[in-house]
Amino acid sequence: MNLQFLGATGTVTGSKYLLQHKGVKILIDCGLFQGYKQLRLRNWASLPVPASEIDAVVLTHAHIDHSGYIPLLVKQGFAGKVFCTEATRALCGILLPDSGYLQEEEANYANRHGFSKHQPALPLYTRADAEKCLGRFASVDFHTSWHLSPGLEAVFIPSGHMLGSAFVHIRSEQRSILFSGDIGRPEDLVLAAPEKVPGADYLVVESTYGNRLHEQGDPMDKLAEVINRTAARGGAVIIPAFAVGRAQSLLYCLYLLKSRGAIAHLPIYLNSPMAANATEIYRKYRSQHRLTPEQCEAMCSAAHIVNSPEESESLNRKKGPMVIIAASGMATGGRVVHHLKAFLPHERNTVLFAGYQAGGTRGAAMLAGARTIRIHGTEVPVLAHIDALTSFSAHADAAEIIQWLKAFAKPPLRTFITHGEPDAADAMRQRIERELGWACHLPDYLESVALE
Repeated sequence: MNLQFLGATGTVTGSKYLLQHKGVKILIDCGLFQGYKQLRLRNWASLPVPASEIDAVVLTHAHIDHSGYIPLLVKQGFAGKVFCTEATRALCGILLPDSGYLQEEEANYANRHGFSKHQPALPLYTRADAEKCLGRFASVDFHTSWHLSPGLEAVFIPSGHMLGSAFVHIRSEQRSILFSGDIGRPEDLVLAAPEKVPGADYLVVESTYGNRLHEQGDPMDKLAEVINRTAARGGAVIIPAFAVGRAQSLLYCLYLLKSRGAIAHLPIYLNSPMAANATEIYRKYRSQHRLTPEQCEAMCSAAHIVNSPEESESLNRKKGPMVIIAASGMATGGRVVHHLKAFLPHERNTVLFAGYQAGGTRGAAMLAGARTIRIHGTEVPVLAHIDALTSFSAHADAAEIIQWLKAFAKPPLRTFITHGEPDAADAMRQRIERELGWACHLPDYLESVALE
């Protein structure tokens, strides 16, 4: 087997791994790069292997940094199957068309207002491209082995990061390799814990929080404190949230806080039709989360759903205490960007981040103390309070990753550390080497390794 790293090296986005075995080419994950411009430009560059030569794609989960390149891959000539779990297939049916739609909207907005350097600005792919690619998806149950090719089989194992998320274990006649995708947390409020894995000859492991530990304590206490403090100022709490995963966890927490009387009585808006659709999927896949039917219903009804662009725009003119949850989670696009433009210049408001912020994103800049944020070609002053719920992350922290790795019956021959900023990935390498004594490697972009 041969493994080439086409993404998620030195960054938390663009996850793509090309596995070749006896002439068969398999892509594990197929995500978009996000954040810094030099990373986003890779989305427009040609892959080192023609899309038409790739035999199959295997997805760990539905988030766009793992799945968002698939419409472009199909557009470029990929004609194979995209293997994933049933819930991942359902979520991609929501996320990918929305990704195409947002890219079309951003290109159209840039063309109307003339702030793009490209004339005309073009989307990477369209909603129609994304809808077309969905016909290539094929779902496989957890713990069910299937053949990617003669002599190469795979299995999905629950990873606890989001609905449908999986570790991918691929085995040939001689060797095996495990791709962690994103590792969930053992005590997540909504999702089931990641399953222990006995091991593999080679391991590709994420390191998003490889240099950090999540805050101890109940994240709902911090959420309540921020909401009540902002409400006392007469301000709005804007929460950029990933439409699948964090949005649902936030809705459940807000339901619990309201039912306990822990937060002021104020309107809550979910300004993401995609998040609303994703929430419906929680009803269908109850075995993959901890909520009872009653709790799931309460989560689904915790906020007013904002559907139309006109209603979304009207929120920017509202006064008084309120909570608005809107995508995207790193403030890179979507409806939340328009809310930031409206609410950032006023110190009574709060922008509250509930997930990891990749380098080069607006979210990372705000958390780093930026005084202005560029939105639609304009510098918007940051006068609102900026805060974060670090313990709300759906990613395991450094200690939780180590604990999960300790279930391996024997050390992998080599552990490749990916999907982390350089400092986080190297901290994870050092910790694995020091605490477990495993041989580790930080791969470079486009590096190719023989798995002997």
